[in-house]
Amino acid sequence: MTDHFLSLFTDYQPQDVLRQLAVILLCVLGGIALSRWLRKILGLERGDEQSRMMQIGVKSFSRVLSPLLALGLLAAAYVCLKRIGHPVSLWEIMFPLAIAQVAMRFVFYVLRSIFVKDATVGALLHLSEKAIATLVWICVWLYITGLWPDFIDYLDRTELPLGRHKASLLTILQAGASVLVTLIIALWIGAVLENRLMKVSTMHSSLRTVVARLTKAVLILVAFLVSLSLVGIDLTVLSVFGGALGVGIGLGLQKIASSYVSGFVILLERSMVIGDMVAVDTYFGKVTQINTRYTILEGLDGIESVLPNEMFVANPVQNYSLTHRIIRLYTQLTILYQDDVETVLSIMEQAALGVQRVSQQTAPQALLIKIGADGLELELGFWITDPENGRLNVLSDVNRAIWKAFKEHGIQVAHAKRDIRIMDERSFRQSDATVVPPSPDSPDEKNSRTMQQN
Repeated sequence: MTDHFLSLFTDYQPQDVLRQLAVILLCVLGGIALSRWLRKILGLERGDEQSRMMQIGVKSFSRVLSPLLALGLLAAAYVCLKRIGHPVSLWEIMFPLAIAQVAMRFVFYVLRSIFVKDATVGALLHLSEKAIATLVWICVWLYITGLWPDFIDYLDRTELPLGRHKASLLTILQAGASVLVTLIIALWIGAVLENRLMKVSTMHSSLRTVVARLTKAVLILVAFLVSLSLVGIDLTVLSVFGGALGVGIGLGLQKIASSYVSGFVILLERSMVIGDMVAVDTYFGKVTQINTRYTILEGLDGIESVLPNEMFVANPVQNYSLTHRIIRLYTQLTILYQDDVETVLSIMEQAALGVQRVSQQTAPQALLIKIGADGLELELGFWITDPENGRLNVLSDVNRAIWKAFKEHGIQVAHAKRDIRIMDERSFRQSDATVVPPSPDSPDEKNSRTMQQN
């Protein structure tokens, strides 16, 4: 047992210990109260736009604010009690506990800011938080009990072979921690910048995405190089790795590299943005995500297709909402010859105008496209401004409106007419056996009589 605990029962009176406990309890409660007051003042409890801009990730910074304010109050109380000569032995135990609590809350806050994009926290993140909390509390326990120096000495004396060299466990843990911390800081800064850039309304959404992702990539690269320098790895060895990586990209990873480059090309050219209705190859749907390597199209049936960005650069793409969102649909039918074509064309246009999704600004247009063998072939063209809501449903509504109007005005739709005669086998044989004798006045009969007389 450490001297911190022994001094509580030997050097100090019970009332001194109780006073310290009372002051510590007041500091903790004061931290919680100040945190709630600040949340109310800053609007973190309202859930409005200002509140959302002041928090990153799923959880508010108020989870870190409570133990942080409590730690500040504990420090202020420690200074005051020290000046008046009051015992402060419990503070040597409370400071590590409070610092550990603040550190864990801040790490959890940073991890959720990076890896959580919606309100769902994954099981892996929960497991990581539990592992970090367990590791921190073990370190705090070792520090309070006085076993921390012995533990550090044991890690320094234990060596592991790494090729031709040996490295202590302490050096390996310090290297891993430096790499992990620098990468997490880089990812956190990238997430903060991305969150801020996405709220800049004066910048185009594609440009915001490109800047955010380029910034995050640069930060990760700088953090990786800095962490390697902190560990003591010579950066010149990366030249060999870079050459091997270039050969690998040129041979086996060219498709992946092409998709990454195509993603930046799409975002910079703004040929396609989130919300556009596009058709590429055999896929049609709404663009819901444009990532660095792939784009997600949500079809009208709700099925999401994950397509590599290379497909949108190498293949022709039909964008139904590049410059405007209005598209033309049409339906064709055939009427009888005796119907007045002008009246029918007017009826079709009026029927289409009665459908809710049909554009009223660009009027429907009915045309006589062909005088066919079975009737007059007509086509009705109309425009819609919301292709993301589907095309077949509005086409069905227009056809139903036309059919209803035709029923009201007694207009019939023409159809092909064919005569089919069915004969039994006996009648067919009799028709084949019947031979029609030639006429006496036919040329063949006259020639036959002349030859007989000669």
